[in-house]
Amino acid sequence: MSRVIASLTLAAGLLTSASVSAVEISISCSALGKEYEICKQGVDAWAQKTGNTVKIVSTPNSATERLALYQQLLAAGAGDIDVFQIDVVWTGILADHLQDLTSNGQSVVSQHLPAMVETSRVNGKLMAMPWFADAGLLYYRKDLLDKYKRPVPQTWSDLTETARMIQEGERKEGKGDFWGYVWQGRAYEGLTTVALEWIASYNGGTIVDEKGEVTVENPKAVEALKTAAGWVGTITPEGVLNYTEEEARGVFQAGNAAFMRNWPYAWALAQGADSTIKDKVGIAPLPKGGADGRHAGTLGGQLLAVSKYSKNADAAIDLVMYLTGQEEQKRRAVQGSFNPTLVSLYGDADVAKANPFIGDLADVFANAVARPATVTGQNYNKVSTEFFNAVHQVLSKRAEPAQALNRLDRDLKRIKRSGWQ
Repeated sequence: MSRVIASLTLAAGLLTSASVSAVEISISCSALGKEYEICKQGVDAWAQKTGNTVKIVSTPNSATERLALYQQLLAAGAGDIDVFQIDVVWTGILADHLQDLTSNGQSVVSQHLPAMVETSRVNGKLMAMPWFADAGLLYYRKDLLDKYKRPVPQTWSDLTETARMIQEGERKEGKGDFWGYVWQGRAYEGLTTVALEWIASYNGGTIVDEKGEVTVENPKAVEALKTAAGWVGTITPEGVLNYTEEEARGVFQAGNAAFMRNWPYAWALAQGADSTIKDKVGIAPLPKGGADGRHAGTLGGQLLAVSKYSKNADAAIDLVMYLTGQEEQKRRAVQGSFNPTLVSLYGDADVAKANPFIGDLADVFANAVARPATVTGQNYNKVSTEFFNAVHQVLSKRAEPAQALNRLDRDLKRIKRSGWQ
C-alpha cells in the first residue's frame, strides 16, 4: 500500500511540476491574407508538443503602423509580446530591445538563404531568425493575354501598352470597373518597396548606396517616377493612392485587373476554391525599366525575434526555433505559399507541386534589391518615410518628379549628417 501511495504521490508531483512549468507565450502575427490562420496552426502544433499555450496578438496590415506599435511597446519595456514577427528592414531599428539568438541559431543559420541571414544580423549578432522570404512579383491574367494575343510584358513600356489595350477591350464589353494594373500606392513602407523596384529597374540606384551616400536624385529615378505617375488615373485607379497589399489583391482577385504587383503570398489566395480567377493567373519577374534596365523585385520577408523583456525567454526562443525549422517552413510553403528561407526546401517535390513557380524564385531572391536598411541603421525608418512621402506626392500630382527628388535629396542628407547608425 505504501508503495502505491508513494507512486501516486510521485505522479501527482510530476503533474504539478508540469503544470507549473507550462507557460503562455504571446506572438505577434500579421493577418495579411492567410498569415493569421497559418500562424495559428503552427503555434498550436508547438503548444501541443510542449504543453505550453500561445496567444496570438493581431497587428495592423500596414507595415508602418505595425512598426510604430512595436516601438511603442518596446520603448516602454513592456513584456506584452514575447515573439515579434518583424520585417527584414526592422532588425537594426529594434535590435536594442531583442534577445541575441546567436548561440541558439548558429548550428542551423547557414542552411538559410544568405540574403535573409544578412537581414537578421546586427553587428555580427543574430538578433532574429529568418521565417519566410519575399520579393515583389508581377501577377498577370493568362487568359486575357491569350485573348488579346499579347506576351508577358518585359519592360514597363510593354506593360503600359498591354494594360491599356486589355482595359479598353474589357470596358467595351461592359466591364466598366476594369483596370489595367494595380499595386500598392498608399504612403507607407509598401510604397517604399514598390517605388524602389521602379527606380532600380531603370538602374537608378537604391536611394542610399552601400557606402551611405544619398543617390536618389538622378535622371533614371526621375524617369521611373514619371512613368509610374502616368499610370494613375489611366491604367491604374486613382484609389491606388490608398492601396496596401490587400486592396490591390481584392481588385485583382475579383477579376477587375489585368496585372498586379504583389508578394508571393497572393498566389495561394488567387488559386483558392472561392477565387474568381482560379487557374487563370501567371507570375513573372517585374518588368525592366527599358532595354538596358533590369528586373528588380525588392527583397522582403519576415523574421522572428524574441523580446528582451520576455518573462519566458527560453520558451519563446524554443517557439522561434520550431516555427523557423524545416517541418514548419515546409508546411507553410505548401499550405500558404510562404517562401521558405531554408535553401533545401526549394528542391522539395511537395513544395514545388503546391507552388509551380518556386524554382524560379530562388533566382528572384538571389537578385532581389535590398532596401538601404543596413547602412542607415536606426535611421532607416526616417529615410523610408521621407522617400515614400516624396513618391506619394509625385503619384498624387502634387509635385513633379525632379522637384520631389531634389527636396528628398536635401532631406536625406540632413538626416545623414546626424549619423546613419
